[in-house]
Amino acid sequence: MRDAHIYKRFLVLALAASLPLLLSGCGGVKSEAKYPSGMDRAATGDNIYSDAPSIFGGDGMNIFGRDKGDKSDGSTGIGVNSFLWRASLDTVSFMPLASADPFGGTILTDWYSPPESPNERFKLNVFILDRQLRSDGIQVKVFQQERKGGSWRDSKVADGTARQLEDAILTRARQLRVAQMGEID
Repeated sequence: MRDAHIYKRFLVLALAASLPLLLSGCGGVKSEAKYPSGMDRAATGDNIYSDAPSIFGGDGMNIFGRDKGDKSDGSTGIGVNSFLWRASLDTVSFMPLASADPFGGTILTDWYSPPESPNERFKLNVFILDRQLRSDGIQVKVFQQERKGGSWRDSKVADGTARQLEDAILTRARQLRVAQMGEID
């Protein structure tokens, strides 16, 4: 009798654990008219709609990893380029993360004060805008504050800082892609 109870409990837990995977297989909704020209889901942070089809077919998310024959441009079923995603995380790894959304392609850091200048702090918002590894597929917003009179006040970020971070992310993404292509061949 006790074994039957344990078996039923295990079966219920197994079904409950697999339910999210089954539901994630439901096809996404195409939403071309939802976003203004030049803006996409990653730029708006809207994760309600998915442009990817079901995990049961098409180019949607593959829960078992990428296909062996995939020479991989880095696109995944999650709407962002995997090389840009990993390169972004690598590049901002010295800063504390506030949130990271791989489905929307958004990385938000918390405030970071460099040890050599404790009276200033920085915060980054990184947006991955494309499924392809392209130079316009990444956008970085940099915020800076200085401590004046015991409180933090916004200050001007040096020109080109965001572009330098974008270039560093793109360089790291290319390195990751070349390394992966070497593993596949």
